[in-house]
Amino acid sequence: MSTTAPPGSQGVSDIPPWPQRIGFIAAVFGMFMAILDIQIVASSLNEIQSGLSASQDQISWVQTSYLIAEIVMIPLSGMLMRILSTRVAFTLSCAGFTLASLGCALAGSIEQLIVLRAIQGFMGGAMIPITQAISFSIFPRRVMGSVQAVIGMVVTMAPSIGPTVGGYITETHSWHWLFLANVIPGILVCWAAWNFLDIDKPNHALARRLDVLGLTLIALFLGSLEFVLEEGPGDDWFASHEIVMFSLMCLVTGVWFFTRTLRSPHPIVDLRAFANRNFAIGAGMGFIIGIALYGLVYIMPLFFGYVRGYSSLQIGQVMFVTGMTMFFCAPLVGKATNHLDLRLLLFFGFLLVGVGTMMNSNLTVESGFWQFCLPQIVRGMGLIMCIIPASRIALGTLPAHEVGNASGLFNVMRNLGGAVGLALLDTVRDIREDFHWNQLIPAIDTSREVVVAEIARYEALLSGAVADAHQAAVGLIAQRVAQQAQVLAFNDIFTWLGLVYIATVPLVFLLKRIRA
Repeated sequence: MSTTAPPGSQGVSDIPPWPQRIGFIAAVFGMFMAILDIQIVASSLNEIQSGLSASQDQISWVQTSYLIAEIVMIPLSGMLMRILSTRVAFTLSCAGFTLASLGCALAGSIEQLIVLRAIQGFMGGAMIPITQAISFSIFPRRVMGSVQAVIGMVVTMAPSIGPTVGGYITETHSWHWLFLANVIPGILVCWAAWNFLDIDKPNHALARRLDVLGLTLIALFLGSLEFVLEEGPGDDWFASHEIVMFSLMCLVTGVWFFTRTLRSPHPIVDLRAFANRNFAIGAGMGFIIGIALYGLVYIMPLFFGYVRGYSSLQIGQVMFVTGMTMFFCAPLVGKATNHLDLRLLLFFGFLLVGVGTMMNSNLTVESGFWQFCLPQIVRGMGLIMCIIPASRIALGTLPAHEVGNASGLFNVMRNLGGAVGLALLDTVRDIREDFHWNQLIPAIDTSREVVVAEIARYEALLSGAVADAHQAAVGLIAQRVAQQAQVLAFNDIFTWLGLVYIATVPLVFLLKRIRA
């Protein structure tokens, strides 16, 4: 394998002064808020629904609108940094996010909340890649391991603790505080970013060459793609006319956008970063990382909610293991990236995520904290060993002027991985649940002695409590079969998800080495 040294012009030769470090800390906190708010409402949707008298279809858009708007904004962040400067772009993004958060807290109807959540996601989306770009702009390569460890902790912990934090805030205060909690920190982050992130100059002349049609196309392409991935599983995919319409829009605008972007001398998003082999493979790995990062955070609460009947606080206590593992491992992995071959860390990272995921492929209806504890530790170690090296490999061989744009593309790939992963997990769960139901239900045959005995036991328990004890007893048997089918479907998901990560390991050998 060939060796590629990081470009010397991309970072400063020494540690940045304290004002810039304070600005970076503020940017990291802003990024944390933006990522946290993706999942913070997940465990409080019922309270928001009842508080705003919303329907089941409407309440799902509280999350969907945020995700769609965020994924549209992320790739545009590089352009905003070049036109406005890093300081102005980040401050405007944080200010818009903070004002939209205040608006969400004061929303009087579900329609207002959905619109304001979209604004919140759009404005906050820029903070994520800008923070990553700042880290590569102001810090020298010799401390990049520690810097990326901090970013890695934020990227992994924020979605992991989001449902837990949201459930606790809603339980102790009200759902309004999910958004009000952003206001004071948002103001402080805006102040710090404006005063301490003056690291480059704007190029307002670029605004005159702004590709408005390209901007429209990327918004329609990513927006419709995210909509299809979010709503497809619930609407039975192409059985829905709405999904068909948005799929066609995604296809047409996607082809038009890529054709126009590749031919334009001043594209709205520069895709030339993908010509760099490390970035292309690293972004692909970011896509796969997104499946685990968001998919596992999504699938575990489903298991505990549907199968075990846990509350959001109990689910958070179980999932806290992953967050704590990544929190303690991040500094060690960050330091290791300065001394070890990054490809070696990626190799073992993907392997650990795969093995840790497959360790949960033998769940039962009684599986709880201890059945998930060790697999979460293994997965947490693997995830942090993937996230930190992947970003350094993807962005570490690019020239300075490409890092801002490439950071946006890298984050889009990770978020798209999460969106695709959630859609596939939902679809696979439905298919495998039906499959296992059809496999199990023939065993419920009244000619079998064990089935007759179980029905008789339920009838004795329910006698006098319900009008038709026999029918109720058969219903309870059906519930047990459905529960077993659910558990088997979750086992299939953990198995296949683990195999995806193990199959990704060989990609590591295609990367060029970056010297520590």
